[in-house]
Amino acid sequence: MKIRYNLILVILLITAARIAVAGENAVLEVCLPAESAIKGDVILLGNVGKLGGDETLAAEAGKITLGRLLTPQQEITVDRQMILSRLACNGIAASQVIFSGAEKVTVKQLQRIIKSSEFVELADAFLKKDVARAANSQWYLVRTPKDFVVPSADGDISFTTHLFRTSLSNQATIRINVFVDGKEAGVREIVYRFKYDCRTAITTADIPVGTVLSADNIRIEKTLSDNPEAADWKPPYGLVARRRLPADTVLTAQMLTAIKPPVVVERNKAVIVRFENPGLVITAIGKAMQDGRTGEYIKIKNVSSQKIIVAKVNEDGTVEPVL
Repeated sequence: MKIRYNLILVILLITAARIAVAGENAVLEVCLPAESAIKGDVILLGNVGKLGGDETLAAEAGKITLGRLLTPQQEITVDRQMILSRLACNGIAASQVIFSGAEKVTVKQLQRIIKSSEFVELADAFLKKDVARAANSQWYLVRTPKDFVVPSADGDISFTTHLFRTSLSNQATIRINVFVDGKEAGVREIVYRFKYDCRTAITTADIPVGTVLSADNIRIEKTLSDNPEAADWKPPYGLVARRRLPADTVLTAQMLTAIKPPVVVERNKAVIVRFENPGLVITAIGKAMQDGRTGEYIKIKNVSSQKIIVAKVNEDGTVEPVL
């Protein structure tokens, strides 16, 4: 600590000696602008104002520190009185100083601001390159990023852009990383909501329950949806209304069902139970416990044994036991 104190004392003595050489009659001219932008975070008098007059005084005064900027966006106001105080601490009397220009100067860091709109342009360009998405969807801005302050006006600035999916199928986040001279300086995110081009079926008239849908009673329209269209979507022609559907009803899968095939095995009627393996065919007479359509599984009572079995209904009206 003592060594540091001695070093400071030596510096002050050297400064005082230089000023003494300049003479008590030497004049320092300080011209202050209303605003000043500096490189770095240390505020030196020589970087804030224009110094003139005696060259020795101007050179020493230019090295005097007036403060430090703690954040890139901070601004500090320096007035004439503060400058006189700092000059006096360094051996330059107020009587030697002549001011001109502004009464005070607002000092900020020289920097570059990347506007929010620039990030949005980058994100839009990124989405437009996604041909598959652009072909069947539209996107809407949900949340814009804040401006990004680059602490220095110098340096090469570059970006990388990535797409991040959220848990919502119609929402995505574009993340843009900012690099200054190859080092990551920060990140900004832009959130979009998507609308997908889809087709939908709408009734053109009142449709009673059980009616088969066709081009005569429904129309197909294009619309925008929060969810993408199913890859296997097709017009619901040939399906049957599960309930009464008023005109202009937007159809959903829950409203429709497939046409059921005809009943080929009737409940309480005799049926042939047929079991077939290569080189072996066994048949028996059974009684259907329920109606059955081709491909359905129903219960059959064996007439001889009175046992209940499950059998698959064949197209020819016979049934095949499930083993």
